[in-house]
This record gives sequence, structure tokens and C-alpha cells, in this order.
Amino acid sequence: MSDSNFMPPVRPPVPVADLEIKDAQLIFSSVWADLQERFGRDCLKFPREFIWLGGAPGAGKGTNTPFIAQARDITAPPIVISNLLDTPQAIAIKNAGQLVGDREVISLLLQELLDSKYHGGVIVDGFPRTKVQVEFLKLFYHAMLELHTECRGNGQARTHRKPMFRIALLFVTEEVSVQRQLSRGKAIREHNRQVRQSGVGELLEERPTDLDPELCRKRYKAFKEQNYEALQSLKKIFHFHYIDAGPELPEVQKNILHEFAYQSSLELSPEVFDLIQSIPVATQLGLHARQEMVTRIEQYEEENVELFRKVVKFIELKIIPIVKAHAMSGHAQINTEEDMLDDPLALRMVIDVLWERGFHVTVDIHRVEVPERIDPKTFEIFCKIKKVYRIEVRYPPSDIRRGH
Repeated sequence: MSDSNFMPPVRPPVPVADLEIKDAQLIFSSVWADLQERFGRDCLKFPREFIWLGGAPGAGKGTNTPFIAQARDITAPPIVISNLLDTPQAIAIKNAGQLVGDREVISLLLQELLDSKYHGGVIVDGFPRTKVQVEFLKLFYHAMLELHTECRGNGQARTHRKPMFRIALLFVTEEVSVQRQLSRGKAIREHNRQVRQSGVGELLEERPTDLDPELCRKRYKAFKEQNYEALQSLKKIFHFHYIDAGPELPEVQKNILHEFAYQSSLELSPEVFDLIQSIPVATQLGLHARQEMVTRIEQYEEENVELFRKVVKFIELKIIPIVKAHAMSGHAQINTEEDMLDDPLALRMVIDVLWERGFHVTVDIHRVEVPERIDPKTFEIFCKIKKVYRIEVRYPPSDIRRGH
């Protein structure tokens, strides 16, 4: 056979995903440079708070995302990565059964985040899912810190605020995930059957993975190997919220509220937090308040028994009768000039005893000038100070039941 007839072997085309650059630094540098060239560095204004949300299939991300947004006072709609990737190239890659390239995902995401509607905060659903995306998140955070530092130096820190990244994971077990996926598939199939039969309504997408138990398990396994591992790897770097999404919805939402409760140490700048952290947090004050109150009452009886007995007798004779008279309203105010209360310890005893019995008590000391004498030569009026203790007592009002 002559050389002119020689044909080299035909090689199969290289999958698109194999051609993708896997170096996170190269991808980020390229995308970041494009953004600066297109919009200008000063215009790279991103949200301050990011919630990077991941969840197992059937974890209820669609149901719980609005509740998370409400808990964090985020008004912008969530960015759902699967919905964001609707370019022809992305659709072609997905139709071929391959993952959309990290560079395209990152580029589209950053462009979307520049929209001013996300300025107050944003939830990003379905990111990160790969190791490259995880590394990108770190690079993106540090790039935002650089912008913030630059603006602090020229007095424009508000235009590029210090970013706060939260990683949130809605987690359910494989058993719960499979059960919910199949239940969803069954509900969608029944909905579509009724639409076809009546001609009313719109058909919903029937996912094969919602109809086959084995495919449901594979989807859950893919989540554990990609999204779950990606988010877990950021646990030591950013604020991480693990939310058990297995129970009924009210319990899940209770878990969400607990996880996203306001924490000044996370949300204030270090400079501001250092200034105010010596002031106690109200919720922390109440943690051991009752235990400390019980200890004090025991000490009253051991160390100041006579005064303690007088205080108890005062409460029984002067306070409780008025409290009982106002039982229907649950609010009583007692004004007294009792000299014993001039002793701060006695006043503390009154408050502690009433609190121990379930009353909410506040005391206000009102000082009144009472004319005592007049200088006949100068007509100057001399007064003495009279103390009036206003003891306000609140408690659950009487539950009046009327017959029908």
C-alpha cells in the first residue's frame, strides 16, 4: 500500500469537560480581569451577605429558601445555578449529559451578582459543587476583602462592604431523600394526568430520577460526592450552618431560625465588635439568671435572716393584697414609702422573691420634695426629700371563661 493512501486512525472527539481548565486560580484571574475590563474596578459592587446553599435531593430547598431569606431579611430572589445556566452552550453541554464548565458557571454567576437588587444580601442555590468552585469561593472572598480594604483607605468603605460568607447545608438521610423524590414524582405524574385529561393547567417536568428508586439513590450519592463534600470542605473557613431538614416543616424552620439567629460577632466588623463586646448580650444574661437568683435567696436566709423575714412579711401584707385585687388585668402598681426599702439589700430581696414566685417586677424610686419650714426673714422654703417606691408587678391575667 502506498503512502498516499495511508489514512491515520480516527480518534474519538475529546469530551468538552476534558478540555476545561481545572486550575481555579487561572479561571478566577481570567473572569475577574474580564469583569474589571467590562465594568471597571470601582463598579464591582457585590452583596455584603452571601448564603451559599446546598441541599440533598428532597431536602426542601425550594420550600425553605424563602424562609431562610426572611430569617436573614433578604428581599432579593435567590440565584439558582441550574436556572442561571441557560445559555445555548450550557444547554448543549447539559443535553450531552456532562457538567457545565466551571469557568462558564463562575462568569455567569459573578455577572449576575453585580445586579443592584442583590446589594442587601443573596442566597445562591447549588454552589459550590466542584473542587474548582470551592477554590474560586476562597479567591472571590479575598478579592472582595481587597476591594473593601482599598475603600477603607480612601473613606469609601460603604461602597465595597466587607463580605460575609455563610455556608448552609440542608441535609436529609438517603432514606428520606429517596422517599421524598418518589413522592414528588408521583404527585407530578398525577398532576400531569389531570392536566391532559381536563386540558386545564400546565404540564410539569417529569424527572426520570423522581420515578425510579435506583436513580433516586444515584442522585443522592452524586450529591454526597459533589455538593456535600464541597460545602463540608469550607466548614473551617466560613460560617457553616448544618440544618437537619428531615423532620416536619415546622421543626425544620425552627432549626433554620436557630442557625441564622443574629450574632454580632459574625456580622459586625471586628473594629466595631471590639468596642462593644464588653457589654453583655441580653440572651446570655438570662441563661443563668434563675440559678443565681435562687443562690441569692438561700443566702438571704442564711446571712440576713431577720431582714429577710421582714421583707417576706412586707410582701405578704402590703404587696400581695393589691396584686390579688388586680388579678384580672395581670398588672399592679404599688406605691410605698416603706423605710425598710432604703436598704438596697431589702429592695433586692423584694425583687428576687417576687421573681421567684413568677412575677415580673420593676421598681422606680420617685423623689418628692415636701415643704418642711419657711425662713420668716427670707421666706426661703426648706424641703425634705421623701422617697416613694413605685413597684410595678406584671403576671398572667385571670382567664375568664363565660358560659354559652
